[in-house]
Amino acid sequence: MTHPRHTQVAIVGAGPSGLLLARLLHRAGVDCVVLESRDRAYVEQRQRAGILEQSTVDTLREAGAADRLDREGIPHDGIELRFDGRRHRIDFPSLTGGRRVWVYAQTEVVKDLVALQLEDGPPLHFDAPVHAVEGADTDRPVVRYGHQGEERLLDCDYVIGCDGYHGVVRRAVPAGVMRVHERTYPYSWLGILADAPPVYDELIYAHSERGFALASMRSPHVSRLYLQVPNGEDPAAWPEEKIWDELDLRLGADAGWRLTRGPVTAKSVLPMRSSVTEPMRWGRVLLAGDAAHIVPPTGAKGLNLAASDVTVLAAALAAHYGDGDASLLDSYSDTCLRRVWRAEQFSYFMTSTLHTPTEHSSFDTRLQVAQLERIARSHHAAAELAENYTGVALQPFALQP
Repeated sequence: MTHPRHTQVAIVGAGPSGLLLARLLHRAGVDCVVLESRDRAYVEQRQRAGILEQSTVDTLREAGAADRLDREGIPHDGIELRFDGRRHRIDFPSLTGGRRVWVYAQTEVVKDLVALQLEDGPPLHFDAPVHAVEGADTDRPVVRYGHQGEERLLDCDYVIGCDGYHGVVRRAVPAGVMRVHERTYPYSWLGILADAPPVYDELIYAHSERGFALASMRSPHVSRLYLQVPNGEDPAAWPEEKIWDELDLRLGADAGWRLTRGPVTAKSVLPMRSSVTEPMRWGRVLLAGDAAHIVPPTGAKGLNLAASDVTVLAAALAAHYGDGDASLLDSYSDTCLRRVWRAEQFSYFMTSTLHTPTEHSSFDTRLQVAQLERIARSHHAAAELAENYTGVALQPFALQP
């Protein structure tokens, strides 16, 4: 693959946001190059989110990247809440006018987008770490990166940071220009993948005095499960039998309920935090996905916010290069941040309602149960949860500039 010295848009990071943006821009006739510091195998194996909102699925379909998703994705019409020895199902279609979500792992989304990019897309370079972004406040920024043992330069019109919170692109912005709002939670998630069929055909969110638990899936034969654990917990302190026993205790709504057990194939601890960077643009540098915002996974919003960002950004760049209209680019940050803050609020609500910190009092726990009871008894409360979980509908991306 050739190494162009100039492109209209340089995309740093080949996660789902960078790859999806590249696909949308390519179909709209906008030149771009994607630079990724890791190798292809690493990128395609990163375990992340598994819930896709309707708007994300629609965007992937518009981008021509949903053939396997439509064959293998698992549509979900609801979730189940378990608390205080009870079970309550939230039915999404009846509460939202027909909306639903899909279970399809981020790893699979990335594999699909990588394959399309390498088949007929713009340049995608793995093992190409970006060392610096220079001239972000000029009309022609330059990206310095390494590839195959050589230092290379790529000049462009815009640099899009899709390389995460600790990425290089954020560092191109002078200190004090952007403000970061953050919250760190006093607990983490111990997550496992297991070769065991899910015991329930939808996600289970469980509140327990022992801590939060979540039962999800990756396929009809693979379960994805989570336990609330203290920050800094060592996964090695949790042998398989202990994990399964604790999951049964927290998820069991009655004495006879048990998970289907199987070999644990992956195990890790995921810290919980929220972060929003404002604004999401400075000069010719624009941030998308985790480079601009992080949400705790309880609300299933991380990947969907990233897809929302690049859907807005692709439309803005297509309008800019198609007819010289820069208004969507100028409003990019404000447009995205409205949805970001709504998702942050919902993720905080789900997290704080379902988790029990060690300093929790019985009063705090009863308040949580009262909130969950309200959701179970009130159509309006249930509809608000369902609307936020399934996501805010977006206008489809116009592929023609």
